[in-house]
Amino acid sequence: MNVYNSLSRRVEELKPLEGNVVRLYTCGPTVYNFAHIGNFRAYTFEDVLRRVIQFCGMGVKQVMNLTDVDDKTIRNANANGVALGDYTQTYKDAFFADLKTLNIQPAEVYPAATDHIPEMIALVAKLVEKGIAYQSDDGSVYFSVRKFPGYGKLAHIDFDHQQTGLRCAADEYDKENVGDFALWKAWEESDGPVGWDSPWGRGRPGWHIECSAMSMKYLGESFDLHTGGIDNLFPHHENEIAQAEAATGKQFVRTWMHCAHLKVNGEKMSKSAGNFFTLRDLVEKGYTGREIRYVLVNAHYRTGLNFAFSALEDARRSLARVDECVDKLEAAAAGAAGDLAAAPAFAAKCLEDFTAAVSDDLNLPRGFAALFELVRGANAAMQSGGLKPAEAAAVLAVFRRMDEVLGVVFFGRAKAEAVPAEIQALVDRRAAARAAKDWAESDRIRDELAAAGWAVKDSKSGQQLSRI
Repeated sequence: MNVYNSLSRRVEELKPLEGNVVRLYTCGPTVYNFAHIGNFRAYTFEDVLRRVIQFCGMGVKQVMNLTDVDDKTIRNANANGVALGDYTQTYKDAFFADLKTLNIQPAEVYPAATDHIPEMIALVAKLVEKGIAYQSDDGSVYFSVRKFPGYGKLAHIDFDHQQTGLRCAADEYDKENVGDFALWKAWEESDGPVGWDSPWGRGRPGWHIECSAMSMKYLGESFDLHTGGIDNLFPHHENEIAQAEAATGKQFVRTWMHCAHLKVNGEKMSKSAGNFFTLRDLVEKGYTGREIRYVLVNAHYRTGLNFAFSALEDARRSLARVDECVDKLEAAAAGAAGDLAAAPAFAAKCLEDFTAAVSDDLNLPRGFAALFELVRGANAAMQSGGLKPAEAAAVLAVFRRMDEVLGVVFFGRAKAEAVPAEIQALVDRRAAARAAKDWAESDRIRDELAAAGWAVKDSKSGQQLSRI
């Protein structure tokens, strides 16, 4: 399995430092609001990465943090007059529900920052003891970037052309502003009831120290792989490296991977532009989790993704093609056991191409191309009557193997739940509308069914209903 390492800027083989388990840290949400689709571009990328690691025969131990104390969570909780933990719990619960909607596999550990304050204080104390961190007049503790010679190696920053020597108290700052960053932030009146006692007085940790402390607690002082969106590369990930390596004297992470930005209709997503969407916004518009997942993962992670509603419509049609093929294969298999080794030549070639694609820096566009080549080959074989039950079952096994990575294919739809009465009532009303040649009403009901998660297809034998 080969991946692009942001640290070396080369494609390298991903091999665990110890045993056959990849220790993986993925930057999780700051739980101050519902996660938006730009966030989920990163989380679905990390899910595909996790799945490909397993697909390639390795184990994985994934840690994804929950940032529940930072500038934004404190500001919003206090503005709403609720305790920090009560405020963030709403968005933690929403995040986990959204992961299920997108069929994202759960990580092994989800550490929350507020549960690991002692580890953060201990790490800051070690940096103060080494003389790499210092306390300012207001009681905050800062990391001195000039005392860590390796600072800037991930972002490849040229210090000679950067503004340095400043103190950055905010949790996030711009690339043009390379300065000493806060490890521990002294309590201010605006923090309200949020704060913890420390050797430097009451306060709370800076955002960057949280990830260094929690990742090393669960994965060790040196581990295999750290990921996130490209916007996290600097300053967040750069600061993580500085804190950890200055404290331990060891390489913090061997491989760094970052996914590119998501745009909506070619523009940066923003509320002012009217193109800001949470996952829940899209679901309310009638799109399903797997349609959204399909769009988010069907692009190379290092390539910018342009998200559009037309892409969701294309995803719906593409997934319907896959569903139809899988349904026919399940009928042709007639309950036979599937064996990958017995797959027909066309299916074996598709799996070979798929494996080569996903193990080559997660090339999902090529992976999806192999999936649809499998659809074409399977349809052609069934139309010619050339698939015996055991062969059809073997082709299904290839679909299942691919879906270990993709996570978008439905199996066993013929055995799925019965059609709810309210859905059947809509189908019957649509049939009546079609009989009366009321095409506008027929289309309206079709859209209503789609919003409820059902696809209707017209055929000579009547309407065919299936789950989206």
